Amino acid sequence: MPPSVPLEHDLSTPADVPAVEVTGLVKQYGGRRVVDELDLAAEMGAITAVLGPNGAGKTTTVEICEGLRRADAGSVRVLGLGPTDSGLRPRVGVMLQEGGVYGTVSTREALRHAAALYRAAHSPEALIEALGLADVASVPSRRLSGGQRQRLSLALALVGRPEVVFLDEPTSGLDPHSRHAVWDLIASLREAGVGVLLTTHYLEEAEQLADHVVIVDHGKTIAAGRPSELVATPHLSRLRFTAPTALDLSNLVARLPTGSQASETSPGTYHVVTPGLADGLNLVTAWFSEQQITPTSINSEARTLEDVFLELTGEDQRT
Repeated sequence: MPPSVPLEHDLSTPADVPAVEVTGLVKQYGGRRVVDELDLAAEMGAITAVLGPNGAGKTTTVEICEGLRRADAGSVRVLGLGPTDSGLRPRVGVMLQEGGVYGTVSTREALRHAAALYRAAHSPEALIEALGLADVASVPSRRLSGGQRQRLSLALALVGRPEVVFLDEPTSGLDPHSRHAVWDLIASLREAGVGVLLTTHYLEEAEQLADHVVIVDHGKTIAAGRPSELVATPHLSRLRFTAPTALDLSNLVARLPTGSQASETSPGTYHVVTPGLADGLNLVTAWFSEQQITPTSINSEARTLEDVFLELTGEDQRT
């Protein structure tokens, strides 16, 4: 159900000006580049998701765009202006990962105070209703749950009717119902013509919401495009089959075309990546026959954004 927040915006940005444009961005700490000549673009009326492992440099990049940190080199423009330009700040909404509200201040008080800082703010009560905060509107923020604090932070980012919104992990800690409600609200910003730049660790979130995805690793942009473009692999097919556990896959890989892969991703579940769906099925089923294996299922699978992310950044866990 669409949120009840009035999302009319007086967008003063010309249509040909990007919401965010980052070129050759560099940021160093202690002589180490955490952002290393990174490029990024986000359009108005679109949702751009920035993905990357922990420590990839995405939060630092977004904080520079928000004017919270200064770049060491490179160019950053938001609505055609520098991030610290005083004329930009009333036109930008920022949702931080944490903090921003005194513990004794209630949800309603925080939103009313923030709304008073803008000439044409959203109704605090409408935001409270849309984000499911009515039951805790009078509760001090220190007593809110993690998910409730997240929703309050989002409301504070939107209260000033911004033209560009930066959302850092907007659904972290939310239950599935709240997450989908927030997705609906973010999608409505796009419909209103707002530029949305968000970071997320939920690959499904990026796949569901984003018009454009930027994948960052080791401070660099390593891939960018529409989700459908990033997952498209016309030269590869993916097969999944279930069979007895701990099969020796070496002779299967040996008979598949060069570059094919086969692995047991969980006990009794196997994934095969190989050029050509029809040829791949024929070769795998012939191998079943030769090895006297009776699979319990076999099917082809669409490649997901998570597959792309893991292929590009590696599957090792990072802290």
